Amino acid sequence: MTRYADIPKPIRSGIVIVDPERGTPQRIIVLQFNPDTLERSLSPQAAGGGGGDSGGGGSGGDRNEALRLKGPAQETWKFTAEIDATDQFEVASPDGIHPQLAMLEMLVQPTTAQLREATRLSKKGTIEISPIEMPLTLFTWGSKRVMPVRLTELSINESAFDVNLNPIRASLSVGMKVLTVSDLPVGHRGAELYLAHLAQKERLAGAGAAGRLGSLGLTGADIGMGRA
Repeated sequence: MTRYADIPKPIRSGIVIVDPERGTPQRIIVLQFNPDTLERSLSPQAAGGGGGDSGGGGSGGDRNEALRLKGPAQETWKFTAEIDATDQFEVASPDGIHPQLAMLEMLVQPTTAQLREATRLSKKGTIEISPIEMPLTLFTWGSKRVMPVRLTELSINESAFDVNLNPIRASLSVGMKVLTVSDLPVGHRGAELYLAHLAQKERLAGAGAAGRLGSLGLTGADIGMGRA
């Protein structure tokens, strides 16, 4: 036993592909290195005007709707991840990091079977072919952030190769949109997972320490009378 035995093993972030009908994980993609930074953006869905209004005058919105929301905020995530085969010596990698890259690329690609089926239906004269539905994708960042997402951006920068030109090192720029109840059908498993994600935010918000008006140089009378 080494003196480092008690050091907790770090939790990895990753992506889980879930069967939307059964709810069972179909594939788990573990990020080799957790990103150093995350960029998150939330745009409220205001009822009186388009979401993401700058707040300036002349928006043309109904004054009665100024404090109303149409639904959950639209949330996007961006981060940069790295994959390096040289940090996985214990795992044979005759194809370099092709498999890891392919798993991520298939999150934004239909399968050959789905494409062949769509072609078969079109040859049969099907008037309207429904768009191909992808599996439910979850992004996980610890136990407090598990949310349904859709990849909106995947940029790959391959920076090193083996003698067979298999990539062995790459940097990935990943963009995702969090799917809410406004994006998914009623009763969809992804919608329930989003509600669980939102409920976790509510619990965390309730656990935060409340501030005091005195810290802002105000009193209850200032707020009640509208004086600032």
